[in-house]
Amino acid sequence: MDDLTIIANEVRSCRRCELSGTRKNAVPGEGPASAEVMFIGEGPGFHEDQQGRPFVGPAGEFLNQLLTSAGLNRNDVFIANVVKCRPPGNRDPLPEEISACSGYLDRQIEAINPKVIVTLGRYSMARYFPRDKISAIHGRARRLDGRVVVAMYHPAAALHQPALREAIEDDFRRLPQILADALKQAELARKTSKPEDDGAEQLSLF
Repeated sequence: MDDLTIIANEVRSCRRCELSGTRKNAVPGEGPASAEVMFIGEGPGFHEDQQGRPFVGPAGEFLNQLLTSAGLNRNDVFIANVVKCRPPGNRDPLPEEISACSGYLDRQIEAINPKVIVTLGRYSMARYFPRDKISAIHGRARRLDGRVVVAMYHPAAALHQPALREAIEDDFRRLPQILADALKQAELARKTSKPEDDGAEQLSLF
């Protein structure tokens, strides 16, 4: 049994916080262990809770369109959330709920070791850039602890605020270039055996 399957099984039986008492299905996340890009959203909604899969409702339909625009196949990326169970009424996840799930997400990231992490929404962004505002940094690729991280608006934001749709679409269209640059830098680091930069640093290309 691979690491991601083990983590998923633990998530489905998890009782670490009160969300376990109101969920229908936990939503561990999905995608291959070989994924070069990992998307981290906030929390499951109604449709995700019903199916036990991430981003399968209206926001998920928009995400699928965005992935296509970026030349990405959903089957080739990993999609997860900062909390694995639906907050009642789709409210924002609480700090203790995010904390309860953080270990699962840490282990998923370690198992996948993606070249690029895309955070979707301010709660997943806060995991990496707690002092920044999403309106100021969305779409910018930064190197953080040897990995490229890009903060983006949550796809659901475009459904509630149509004015954000163009910005979200523009950010996703830049992903192929961001991924190509991340792969190039990873290969260069491998060849030169130089340690990756520590701390957050905006990539010079962007």
